[in-house]
Amino acid sequence: MEPFIFRQGAGPLLVSMPHVGLHIPDDIAADMTPLARTVSDTDWHIDRLYDFLDDLGASAIAATHSRYVVDLNRSPDGASLYPGQATTGLCPAGTFDDEPLYRDGAAPGQAEIERRVARYWKPYHDKLEAELARLKAAHGYALLWDAHSIRSVVPRLFEGPLPDLNIGTANGASCDPDMARRVLQAAESAQGYSAVLNGRFKGGYITRRYGQPDDDIHAIQLELSQRTYMEESSPFTFREELAEGVRPVIKSMLTAMLDWASTR
Repeated sequence: MEPFIFRQGAGPLLVSMPHVGLHIPDDIAADMTPLARTVSDTDWHIDRLYDFLDDLGASAIAATHSRYVVDLNRSPDGASLYPGQATTGLCPAGTFDDEPLYRDGAAPGQAEIERRVARYWKPYHDKLEAELARLKAAHGYALLWDAHSIRSVVPRLFEGPLPDLNIGTANGASCDPDMARRVLQAAESAQGYSAVLNGRFKGGYITRRYGQPDDDIHAIQLELSQRTYMEESSPFTFREELAEGVRPVIKSMLTAMLDWASTR
């Protein structure tokens, strides 16, 4: 199985879905716990939720393999995104709730981590980088939206319930501040949803690595609370009646990003 699925659009926007993958190769799964094989920390159904991307002319790249194999939104050197705070690593050994993903003594060593980076991490990032370069050459600028979701309550990672719409711009470093302001306004204008800019989730490796506003490449991460569109416990059912509410909000945020870029 290839590490990602890619679809090219006609516009300047690329939407990345690095944690939507579910596949764990048999040789890796053999060392894992039964809990790991449920891939519970997946960004469930994000590709289904973002079913409007063709309307925006967006390109899209989506991982096929689970973040438990290798986390595409982490630095390849394993550096922490949030020093001093709980987080998960490049090849995580535990779930969000710190439950073990591997049988005793079976967690991947450095050689195995490097193999996974080469086999799964690097192809995704090579394609992401190439597509952003293509968009920049074609349009004079490029826009990157990193699409994520997470359970609304994860005590190990944050206190209390998470806001619904968590916008991250690496504290303003990954995109133009006026773009971020317009995206936040679109989120805050939606009835029934809470929103925050650069709260607990400020953008992961992808946002921080590829957002280069001085070079007219602008990146934003959206960490979406899963309560807005699905059941947060197994079997992680997608709920279309909820999705019908939040989907237009996400589309309006992306439209605000596109409008800013085309009219500045």
